[in-house]
Amino acid sequence: MIKRSLQASAEGIKKAKQAFKRKGWTQEYLAAEVGLETRQSIWKFFTGKPIDRHVFNDICSALELDTSEISQQPAEVSLCLERYESNSLDIDDLVQKLRSIHHDRIQAQCGILHLLDIARPIYLNDIYIDINVCEEISRKQWLEINDLQKPITPKCQKPIPGLEAITKYAKMILLGKPGSGKTTFLQSVALSCAQGAFQPDYVPIFINVKSFAEDVKESRQISLFQYIHNYLLNLGISETDMSTLLSHGRALVLIDGLDEAIGENYDKTLNKIRIFINKFYKNKIVISCRSALYCANFHGFTEVEIADLNPVQIAEFVNKWFLSVAKNSPVTSQILTKTIMQKLDLPENSHILELSNNPLLLNFCCLVFQSYTDFPSHHFEIYKQALDLLLVRWYEVKGIEYSQVVPNLSLLDKIKLLSRIAASSFSQGDYLIRQTRLQQIITDYLLHQKNITTDTDALEMQSREVIKIIELQHGLLIERAKGIYSFSYVIFQEYFTAKEIVANANSQKLQELAVNLCDKRWRNVLLLSVWMLKPADELLKLIKQKIDNLAISNIKLYHFLQWVERKSSQVSSIYQGSSVRAFYFTIALPPEHPLACNQDLAITLEHQFTGSLSMELALDLVLTHALTVSLTMTADIFYARLSTLNLALDVKHLLVQEIPLHTSLQHLKHQLPATTEGREGLKNWWLANGKAWTEELRNLMINARQIGLNWQFNQQDLQDLQQYWDANKLLIDCLNCTRDVSPSLRSHLETSLFLARGVE
Repeated sequence: MIKRSLQASAEGIKKAKQAFKRKGWTQEYLAAEVGLETRQSIWKFFTGKPIDRHVFNDICSALELDTSEISQQPAEVSLCLERYESNSLDIDDLVQKLRSIHHDRIQAQCGILHLLDIARPIYLNDIYIDINVCEEISRKQWLEINDLQKPITPKCQKPIPGLEAITKYAKMILLGKPGSGKTTFLQSVALSCAQGAFQPDYVPIFINVKSFAEDVKESRQISLFQYIHNYLLNLGISETDMSTLLSHGRALVLIDGLDEAIGENYDKTLNKIRIFINKFYKNKIVISCRSALYCANFHGFTEVEIADLNPVQIAEFVNKWFLSVAKNSPVTSQILTKTIMQKLDLPENSHILELSNNPLLLNFCCLVFQSYTDFPSHHFEIYKQALDLLLVRWYEVKGIEYSQVVPNLSLLDKIKLLSRIAASSFSQGDYLIRQTRLQQIITDYLLHQKNITTDTDALEMQSREVIKIIELQHGLLIERAKGIYSFSYVIFQEYFTAKEIVANANSQKLQELAVNLCDKRWRNVLLLSVWMLKPADELLKLIKQKIDNLAISNIKLYHFLQWVERKSSQVSSIYQGSSVRAFYFTIALPPEHPLACNQDLAITLEHQFTGSLSMELALDLVLTHALTVSLTMTADIFYARLSTLNLALDVKHLLVQEIPLHTSLQHLKHQLPATTEGREGLKNWWLANGKAWTEELRNLMINARQIGLNWQFNQQDLQDLQQYWDANKLLIDCLNCTRDVSPSLRSHLETSLFLARGVE
């Protein structure tokens, strides 16, 4: 049996001392480089004393020496080596032997997943979807803010499949945000390799860096080779077989979670991994790490980054989730998947769609949908839970204890700091933040903390570390290009902005917030602020005041609203007054306006609008439709749309109590030509009579029903109308998203919608 110790020959000592001198190291430094607590083994190495074989190999690797040229070759060792070489298996046979022995262990190690909030393990192959990677990493590029898209939604230009990348690059660093699927991908690669579906000529070796780092902490003498062998020892795989396999470069080494070794043993763990890689450089090696941390600069490695999930991948994951996790039938899973994808395509769910491009958050979104059988109309609780997942739960579940680089920077401090960063940048209209600005905000925050140095240089260094820690631990800040950061999702920036506003809420702050009522960029911040405020009365009053100011700032808009109020008050209806006003607001708009006859808001205020309308409302809606058809008619299409116009005037069933109006409408209808006059005849009729006929219809509607007025709005008027409508819609959404408002104020606001009156 080969001895477990080695010693340097006289010639080897000479070569080693020359290499040591070239390095310019001390024995203490060399000991630290190979993970030794003392320099005793280094002293023995340079004096030709026997030391453990793995330590000898690590020292040679650190000095960039060939072990066989440095060590003594005793006769019994040489004889044993010759006997092994003469009796050893062919390397291909050895690979197949080790694959067979190792298969079940890889299956047990990599074949199971534990999804967040799922009580049972899930087979990886039941839920896994193929991922893509980006070969061009934007954070490595020197770009200006104007070169990046605003608001930020990073897209990989030319992603390639992850397996293709491993085939393409023998040495690869796999980067990715928290929850992007790095570990799951490497587990899938290991399984595919073990099953012969991918890289069948290699033996997969999956290494959990966190586990290795813990072993390093307990026994600093252990090397990565020893760690791997210890893990496989009970399978009957000898050290010699392992060494032969690795020396021939026939292992697919998957090193998962470089970032999870962070802490006091990080450097030692990293050095041991580097020594292993340098020694067994012939193997295919993939190292995964969070994008924020990687700075090890392993020689000869290509960096790629996991791309966000695209809609096809999201749909595939959702289908597998409802099939394997929720235990639905294939048909039900497909139906649910189609439903979710349709929901995600809706504009109001755009932020949930953005969150869904991350596998961790997509799993969470599936859980939400399963619980509610839909996405809640207001998503604020979803955003809150998603942030909690990234801030606290994810790395707690993974059992990672990150070192605290800044004294007393607790989780609460991080939340306060993120809120300040978000509010400061958002208020200036920025989604992208330069690192210098980030450091300034962090430095200002740290200056107000206890036990924090006031040394400028030290604070600058600490602020850089804080940025990296927040990016590494939580993935909430992301470097988009060199020195340019943003929040990973726009909705998180909006959430933290609202949190900062609410934390410092006073009359002035709330007035400053309400000023942004008509800025669409602030819509979510306003809604989130109302949702967070307890109570929200003061902000809601300010919003209503701003809405009323909009009404009186444009004289045409003000007169229009007066008409809306008069007309609505004349209608005997079972509906709420605000819903009737919303109804008449839209049917009185010019046909070309996007809101013309849009009844969504009226339905929101009064669900009975989804059923049959009252006679008066139905009549006014039908007449408005007839006028719209006339106003948008041209001579060229009159032949094709004549029947539509005739049908629009067929309102006899609505005119039981309106005999004079019915008679007048019949008279107008009889003026229209018959289709028998042919296309050219009808064209000529409309050219000669269309305008006058339309005006007669309009005058009839004005006189009989006080509708159809020509308001002669200019472009600015139309924009002001849209702005006023959007502001009322926002107020309604605010009321729907909070319960923390006094009943009297809620009642007043709901009954005074679309009235230019202030809050008492």
